[in-house]
Amino acid sequence: MDLRGWKIPSDGGPRIAAIGGGTGLSTMLRGLKHFSRNITAIVTMADDGGSSGLLRKDLGMPPPGDLRNCIQALANVEPVMADLLNYRFHDGSLAGQSFGNLFLAALDGICPSFEDAVERMNQILAVTGRVLPVTDNNVEIVAELENGTSVRGESKIFAFKKQQHCRIRRIRMEPEHPAALPRALEAIREADVIILGPGSLYTSIVPNLLVDDVAQEIANSHALRIYVANIMTQEGETEEYTLSEHIQALYQHGVSHMIDVCLANSEPIPEEIQARYRLENAEPIVIDSRAVRSMGIEVICEPLAGDCSTMKARHDPEKLALAIINIIQSRCVRTWTERGVRYIREH
Repeated sequence: MDLRGWKIPSDGGPRIAAIGGGTGLSTMLRGLKHFSRNITAIVTMADDGGSSGLLRKDLGMPPPGDLRNCIQALANVEPVMADLLNYRFHDGSLAGQSFGNLFLAALDGICPSFEDAVERMNQILAVTGRVLPVTDNNVEIVAELENGTSVRGESKIFAFKKQQHCRIRRIRMEPEHPAALPRALEAIREADVIILGPGSLYTSIVPNLLVDDVAQEIANSHALRIYVANIMTQEGETEEYTLSEHIQALYQHGVSHMIDVCLANSEPIPEEIQARYRLENAEPIVIDSRAVRSMGIEVICEPLAGDCSTMKARHDPEKLALAIINIIQSRCVRTWTERGVRYIREH
């Protein structure tokens, strides 16, 4: 089905709860906003590196980077404002810091809570839908490896895992059982479609599942639940993982039977790009469809890769959004309910 002529229906389109973080989630949101106005992005708060980590340390605020990327992806602003939000300072004590992060930090300073600051930024930038932190607790992640060692802090996992030469056994939160933002849980409960990923398995997706009640709400939901697989394995996290092993890790940290459909890339990655990734011990994810189907999950493969001129294998926002909407259209029935128009999953 070619959906390039899709128009957002008068009801605003399907209620989508997109859960994750990093560049993968924001990439997907840039495409999805052309197909629905009812999008809620629920974003991990475990980042402690880079410019976000500096603001977290200096100001005692939650990390703004992933939230800011998602807000920008869904924002409806003039190009000059988009450029301003993306601008990074080059000199002085602000070197490397983005204006968008500082903007959210300033809002955090004048608003009663960080949740209010994020909501205000949503309003100022005329966001399609809304962006929410999964929790407003001050959390860090701890990675426990198969050899019994562990490392604290999202930004330290990559180097530590490579040094230890073994797989991650599990991720946990410190403090354990952080409370979810009530509005994030409400968005999951009200969703017609729940999307996990794309994004770093252990540092962008799994941390959301470790927040109290999030995984259980996904498991309990009657929504269509889609996992968008990454195109490549990731150095320092998922070297040599197959598609089914990615899903097993999600179930290990969350609840079994959280996924109905897995969407994966079928587009060949140019050899020169694969060669660059092999230097990082990364490769296209092996789609072991039989193993995934044995878990009760439908596997759909579509050409989803974007422009490879940057020598990176990334999703194309439009291709990914079209594939997701196609799945929704073919597996959900748009119907009137006492709560308005809903997209009901066909069993």
